[in-house]
Amino acid sequence: MSILNAIIKVFVGDKSKQDVKAMMPLVEKIKSFEVEIELLTHDELRAKTTDFKSKIADVRKDIEDEIDKLNEEANTTEDIDRKEDIYIEIDKLKDESYTITETLLNDLLPEAFAVVKETTKRFVNNPTITVIASTFDRELSGTKSYVSLEGDKAVWSNSWDAAGKPITWDMVHYDVQLIGGIALHEGKIAEMQTGEGKTLVATLPMYLNALTGKGVHLVTVNDYLAKRDSAWMAPIFEFHGLSVDCIDYHQPNSAERKKAYNADITYGTNNEFGFDYLRDNMAHSPDDLVQRPHNYSIVDEVDSVLVDDARTPLIISGPVPDGDKHEFDELKPKINDIVNVQRKYLIGVLAEAKKLIASGDTKEGGFKLLRVYRGIPKNKALIKFLSEEGVKHLLQKTENFYMQDNNREMPKVDAELYYVIEEKNNQIELSDKGIEFLSGNDDPDFFIMPEIGLEIAKIEAKGLTPEKEAELKEELFRDFGVKSERIHTLSQLLKAYTLFEKDVEYVVMENKVMIVDEQTGRIMDGRRYSDGLHQAIEAKENVKVEAVTQTFATITLQNYFRMYRKLCGMTGTAVTEAGELWEIYKLDVVEIPTNRPIIRDDREDLVYKTKREKYNAVIDEVTQLSNAGRPVLIGTTNVEISELLGKMLSIRKVPHNVLNAKLHKKEANIVAEAGQPGQVTIATNMAGRGTDIKLTKEVITAGGLAIIGTERHDSRRVDRQLRGRAGRQGDPGSSQFYVSLEDNLMRLFGSERIAKMMDRMGLKEGEVIQHSMISKSIERAQKKVEENNFGVRKRLLEYDDVMNAQREVVYRRRYNALFGDRLRVDLANMIYDTSEIITETNKEANDYKNFEFELIRYFSMSSPITENEFGELSTQEISGKVYHAAFDHYKEKMERNADLAFPVIKNVYETQRDKFKRIVVPFTDGVKSIQVVTDLETAYKTNGKQLITDFEKNISLAIIDDAWKTHLRKMDELKQSVQLAVHEQKDPLLIYKFESFELFKAMIDQVNKDVISFLFKGELPQETANTIHEAQARRKDNVNTSKEEIQNIDERAAESREAGANTQRQQQVVETIVRERPKIGRNDRVVIKHVMSGENKTLKYKQAVPLITKGDWVLVED
Repeated sequence: MSILNAIIKVFVGDKSKQDVKAMMPLVEKIKSFEVEIELLTHDELRAKTTDFKSKIADVRKDIEDEIDKLNEEANTTEDIDRKEDIYIEIDKLKDESYTITETLLNDLLPEAFAVVKETTKRFVNNPTITVIASTFDRELSGTKSYVSLEGDKAVWSNSWDAAGKPITWDMVHYDVQLIGGIALHEGKIAEMQTGEGKTLVATLPMYLNALTGKGVHLVTVNDYLAKRDSAWMAPIFEFHGLSVDCIDYHQPNSAERKKAYNADITYGTNNEFGFDYLRDNMAHSPDDLVQRPHNYSIVDEVDSVLVDDARTPLIISGPVPDGDKHEFDELKPKINDIVNVQRKYLIGVLAEAKKLIASGDTKEGGFKLLRVYRGIPKNKALIKFLSEEGVKHLLQKTENFYMQDNNREMPKVDAELYYVIEEKNNQIELSDKGIEFLSGNDDPDFFIMPEIGLEIAKIEAKGLTPEKEAELKEELFRDFGVKSERIHTLSQLLKAYTLFEKDVEYVVMENKVMIVDEQTGRIMDGRRYSDGLHQAIEAKENVKVEAVTQTFATITLQNYFRMYRKLCGMTGTAVTEAGELWEIYKLDVVEIPTNRPIIRDDREDLVYKTKREKYNAVIDEVTQLSNAGRPVLIGTTNVEISELLGKMLSIRKVPHNVLNAKLHKKEANIVAEAGQPGQVTIATNMAGRGTDIKLTKEVITAGGLAIIGTERHDSRRVDRQLRGRAGRQGDPGSSQFYVSLEDNLMRLFGSERIAKMMDRMGLKEGEVIQHSMISKSIERAQKKVEENNFGVRKRLLEYDDVMNAQREVVYRRRYNALFGDRLRVDLANMIYDTSEIITETNKEANDYKNFEFELIRYFSMSSPITENEFGELSTQEISGKVYHAAFDHYKEKMERNADLAFPVIKNVYETQRDKFKRIVVPFTDGVKSIQVVTDLETAYKTNGKQLITDFEKNISLAIIDDAWKTHLRKMDELKQSVQLAVHEQKDPLLIYKFESFELFKAMIDQVNKDVISFLFKGELPQETANTIHEAQARRKDNVNTSKEEIQNIDERAAESREAGANTQRQQQVVETIVRERPKIGRNDRVVIKHVMSGENKTLKYKQAVPLITKGDWVLVED
């Protein structure tokens, strides 16, 4: 592959060099402006910002005036069709305004970047800068210590506090940083090495894009960085009159957080930006909204946020009835028993396998070895045995034999196992023997799912009374639901006991199970594994099992960030994920050159046979390096290894610091000491991201920072991040990875040839091999994992895109209802859609009586056409007549309500307006009632019309929210159930798309009908005068925010395998796949529907089977 890449470079050229070459003319332009700007006074330099802003305002003026004019027309016209056209035109003008502004920003870029660079120079060269005080300076002087007033002058200091750390400004942009700034402004990803100043680079495009007044967001991976960077960089922007804030300083839904979003530049963490978006879409008043439209975002550590965290859903949830009821604690002893029984049995089998192999019986020995591997693959004794000469090769040979012919012989291996672990796919499956063991003798059917169709047929065959029959069916369904939940609980407990290790995937702190980020090793506070797995781990660790919650709002980070008009990012490692970043986000990666050449010595990997040999070699090397005066950073993949190495160093009396997920709060202090001579720091991969280890002159002379990697990570990016801690800004340094054949990556994906080669060479204990071919083989193994992970993320994105399209429709409707300006257009569309549905269904059935009934039921009006006209006119003509009659009827009704309410409002306003600002007016449809909050003064001045608008808003919001919560639950259930379609040779994704469309269509139709029905029937009670009172502040909903960890194990293999092992959760989930109709004969005629086009076909079942099998068509039930 490397040869092919070299050939391509000869003909096509190096992409990174071409990217940089294309930006060099802009860099030269920036430099030409520097000379001119250097001559400006401080006040003239600040005046440049005002000049830029006025140019932007001028170029947008005509479009903004046109938008204002159209908005005014929309507010006055009663013509609904014209209103809709106006709003479409306004949206087009907004897009045009953005395009024109972007073109101007591109023209301003060289001069604007030169202004920022000159500002940094002046802060470096002047302890204080005195300028004529502006209103903004005067405001800042009251809250910021670095701005003081002397008469009409403002004095800016070049020293300030950055989130608790005193700093004196000492940075000026290099030429390579200008290239990085250009890449970020163009909406690309700038890959910059450690110590190259990504935080400073971001100031260039942030200043330029903040000039528009539309908002710039800088997104960080944790709140420490958000707070530090916002305080560190703020004076550079504030000097030019641009406001800066950080959302992580303020409480959600607070006035302070809203103010932070209204600042020109806003810093914050990815989670909080996403949660605020969800909270805004649960708001009940425009005043509760905090975010503005998503304009421009720079994502720091972009690969971590848009790749590693991309598929993690942010969830706002609330309590559900009986959410604290579960069977985890009751079933835990059974799982504990089965795990211990299998482990005890297989340890004996392993001993037999060792004897057989030693005696030369490789056939039976290999068979038993494979059985052990499929039952306890992570057993330390097994892993050690596999590192012996020829053993791993024997296992692979035996496995290949039993896997041939689609695993035909594998049941022989699994016959004595209680459950089987597929370690490569991280899946687990209970065997029949395991189910029998768990069920016990008392209740053999404890975990056996009833065959619904068969059992119902038995009940119906008994000839019972309808009441008794219904009772037995209800009992059957209840039993089915209980067992579904029980099997799901059992499956998750089994996973918790066999696939998830404490101090590796998670830690227990403060009596809580906390997930450890596999990429960084940091604690992911607030995140939980999905689908009951977290509760299972809580039960396993004997901590409190948290209650189940219901989703109120959810979005994945990848869909949140795709909402920005312009998105870009920066990181030290993005090239390895460039394909994914382009395919999903259309973000191009630009490699930015380093300011000084990297002279770090990156050595080839050292490969040992066992972990014990590897760790001993690591400790020897660390001891030597520390004695030589070089600081050492040891990177580990989990907490357990970091603690083991710490103990080994303590035995050698080597002073050291340990930094892992348990000690993450000490991170800043430990990193600050990590560059001292002879200092040894053991860290999980968290040390690889966002930490800058600065070296003393003494250390640089001794050879710089030494990086020791104790294991290759699944992802090359993490290894590159660790290496990148050394060699910053031309400093010397070295990096060395130690690998053993027992490491997870090598066991699962390492080349078989490495094991064979080490066997042939006859390596003795402690001996090591080192060669570029070995390092390349390891990188190939990493690429396999990366490709697999990309496939998983891409597949999940396709599922999430379906949800996202629905979310956009619902949230757009909700937004229109919240503000009310476009609500009347939405209501007109609802009336038309409902008219069309009523007409279509009844015209098709030729049922005029039901047609009349539904018009009265939903529109509270009689039919505008006669029975004869109903038979003669087309569906479209009838729909049109119904719509116009219904809409006219609605307008009359709302005017009548306004007229009825106005005298009461007038009386309250004229007699009690000093007491009331907002009032509550009750409405009822005869069954339900709703309290409508309206502004008293506005309602009085509009003769009661504002009350009607608020009535429409309240009804729409209440019904949309209720329907959306129910729909989210159904979508969760659907996603679980469609995985079973794989057993029918269908693509679960296609079924999911089809079924979710049907669900969403049904939800929208129901929302339309419910909203219309209430609005048409809604009346003011006769005693309104006595029931009007002052509106109270709305009570905050009791909701939780969380990030749900969709663990790699569930998606990495196909979820279908797990689903096939009876992991259904609830009755509703499994109803979609249980046969509840008679068996279809080969020659019976059936109706099938195309999943994508919706086309129907009638044909014989034997002809339909091939089409259904492909997954493009589905069978339509009678």
